[in-house]
Amino acid sequence: MLKKDLGLLILILVVGTVTAFLNPRFLSPINIANTANLIGLFGLFSIGEGFVIITGGIELSVGSVFALLGAIFIDLLVTYNVNWVVAVLLMVLAGILIGAAHGLLIARLRLQPFVVTLCGLLIYRGLARWYTDDGTAGFQFGQSFPTLEWLAAGRSFGIPHTFITFILVAIIMGVVLHRSVFGRYLFAVGKNEEAARYSGIRTERVIVAAYVICGGLAGLAAVFFAMYTRSISPASHGNFYELYGIAAAVLGGCSLRGGEGSVLGIVLGSVLLQILQNLVNLLGIPSSLNFAVMGTVILIGVLADRQFARYRRAKTGGAAARIS
Repeated sequence: MLKKDLGLLILILVVGTVTAFLNPRFLSPINIANTANLIGLFGLFSIGEGFVIITGGIELSVGSVFALLGAIFIDLLVTYNVNWVVAVLLMVLAGILIGAAHGLLIARLRLQPFVVTLCGLLIYRGLARWYTDDGTAGFQFGQSFPTLEWLAAGRSFGIPHTFITFILVAIIMGVVLHRSVFGRYLFAVGKNEEAARYSGIRTERVIVAAYVICGGLAGLAAVFFAMYTRSISPASHGNFYELYGIAAAVLGGCSLRGGEGSVLGIVLGSVLLQILQNLVNLLGIPSSLNFAVMGTVILIGVLADRQFARYRRAKTGGAAARIS
């Protein structure tokens, strides 16, 4: 896994150098700060997506969760004058409950993750549109929440708070994934759930916990996105954002087969993804091609993972043959 991360870091440096050469504005302080802000916004929920993928699952409803929770969050502040701390905690709790519901349906009822989260994508998007009467949820003219705005959209020493939050979450989740028993259980379930169950691991709890983590981080990210956009149009807000999370995780070495991945890889995948998006913008490539870039990135990541798996199996088989 370290080789994958090192290769990804080298790729980031190469792409960054080429981008800076083609357009020097890439290295301007404002562009770097804006890119860091986007890395934080999209990287935050990508970590949760990575945890789910490591278990062999998938989470397709993240974008719709942003639309629903974002609309509710703004409504709580604007219409009901709820304290912003309480509103943020409610959104994180709502995300956790959504994750728990997905996890239970997958782990207890043995439903396919793709089906469960696809249904969630449709349900939450529909609820968001119903909640706002297919309108737009936004802050009223002159309405301000200085502390919340500073924490969610401000900067310290020129570094966006979204990026700082992303790094702090990455450190915590890195310890959880790579330095805890729970992390080892996640990899074991992703490798072979049946074997993990026979070895005494409560696989159902592990799977539910992965979706809970993903849901909680999605709830937190929903708040950041709401404060970033300042308004929520449920029909379009968060559309295809789940693909960013999946792409970042796959680029970072998380195998869609499960059982592989690292938090450092997801961080690097998030960075590379936003640099590629920035490259598209700086070179004047039509923004309509963003999704084409995203699809190409995911395809390349899957192909690279497949080739790496073949190489590793061939190497392991050759070593076994030499021993025998």
